[in-house]
Amino acid sequence: MPEHPLKIIDQLDPEFAKLVENTREFALSEGAIPRKYKLLIALALDASHGAEDGVKSLTHAAMQEGATKKEIIEAIRVAQYVCGVGSVYTSARALKEIF
Repeated sequence: MPEHPLKIIDQLDPEFAKLVENTREFALSEGAIPRKYKLLIALALDASHGAEDGVKSLTHAAMQEGATKKEIIEAIRVAQYVCGVGSVYTSARALKEIF
C-alpha cells in the first residue's frame, strides 16, 4: 500500500493533520446521506479536480462501503456532465489500476 499522501503534514504539524482527519471523518460519516454516497460524491469531485490519487483512494473506500463498479462509473458520469471530459481521463488513469 502506498504511503499516506499527508504523512509529511503529520510529521510537520501533527495538530493540523489531526484537524484535517477530523474534518474528513465529520464530512464522510454516516448521516442523512449514507457514507457510501458521500464517498461517491467525493470521488466525483476529485475526478473533476484532476486528483487521480483521490479517485483511487475514494474508489477503494466506496467499494468497502458496498459501492459497485456501476455506481462508481455513474458518479464519474455526473462529474463529466458538470465539469467536463477531464474528469473521465483522471478517473480512467485511477481506475485502470483498480479494475
